[in-house]
Amino acid sequence: MAIKEVIVVEGSHDTATLKKYFDCETIETHGLGLDQETLDLIKEINEKRGIIILSDPDAPGNKIRNMINEAIPNAKNAFVLKEDAKSSKKVGIEHATKEVLEEALNNLITYENKENKLNMNDMYELGLVGQKNSKVKRYCLAKKAHIGVASAKTTLKRLNYLNISKEEIEEILKNE
Repeated sequence: MAIKEVIVVEGSHDTATLKKYFDCETIETHGLGLDQETLDLIKEINEKRGIIILSDPDAPGNKIRNMINEAIPNAKNAFVLKEDAKSSKKVGIEHATKEVLEEALNNLITYENKENKLNMNDMYELGLVGQKNSKVKRYCLAKKAHIGVASAKTTLKRLNYLNISKEEIEEILKNE
């Protein structure tokens, strides 16, 4: 599978894994060492070829993803679930299988800056916050909508970026 955009990853092991499975190019942030020079380079690459953010499914990975999305609002995002990128000791893209990475790269998301349709009250009514099984419901939603597992606040933010309606969420969660 050839990928025209440049994939933004955290480190060299991520690059090695992706290149083993795909015809692609990457740029590495060196984890949280992402500096302004690298961010400027990522912006330039995005203007010429486009980028796909594929950071690790952990707190530092989410911080890196947020930094890049803030600087580049039209960046494409690929998400991998934590359990699909785990070794016995670490979490990282380098531990994901070809199938998991392929699914992530086939379900890219670009955030839109639109009016917030949803609020925390909607999240409560949908059972995504403030209830015993809210975390499980957010996990199911994240998996089915390919938005990455996150806290209620971040999930709300991602849903609004994607302009997903309450009805669409109800439909996604229907069989849960």
